[in-house]
Amino acid sequence: MTKIVYDQDTMQKIALFENLTHSKVKDFFDDPVQERLVFIVEKGQLWTALGKKSANVKKLMDKFKRKIKIVEFSDDLCEFVKNMVHPLKVHDVTEEDGIVTIRHEDMQTKGLLIGRNAKNLRNLEKNVRRFFDVKEIKVE
Repeated sequence: MTKIVYDQDTMQKIALFENLTHSKVKDFFDDPVQERLVFIVEKGQLWTALGKKSANVKKLMDKFKRKIKIVEFSDDLCEFVKNMVHPLKVHDVTEEDGIVTIRHEDMQTKGLLIGRNAKNLRNLEKNVRRFFDVKEIKVE
């Protein structure tokens, strides 16, 4: 787990998100690999954050002029990893001795999970490490 420090700009983005969506943000970060802003909301707040027909996401994308991803936090590592990779369809996520294994449904999903030179996978590891002590994430 890494220590999270917010600057003034980040705090303003979180405040704007919370005011617009009426949901509680647990974490926020700029994901340069996926070129989007990622908001982690508290458990049970996802649908509130999205709004009817994802209206809040559209408003936020207009405000920030960037892609937005909203992820629901979970205390369960495997469930959180599933939430992070959504909307990709994964068959199963397991964890053993700090190594998380993602089982995919098809080869296209595997390619999207891993990315060129494994950059998507390493980025997922970095983002999950903000909350959980993970050695590695593998795709089978």
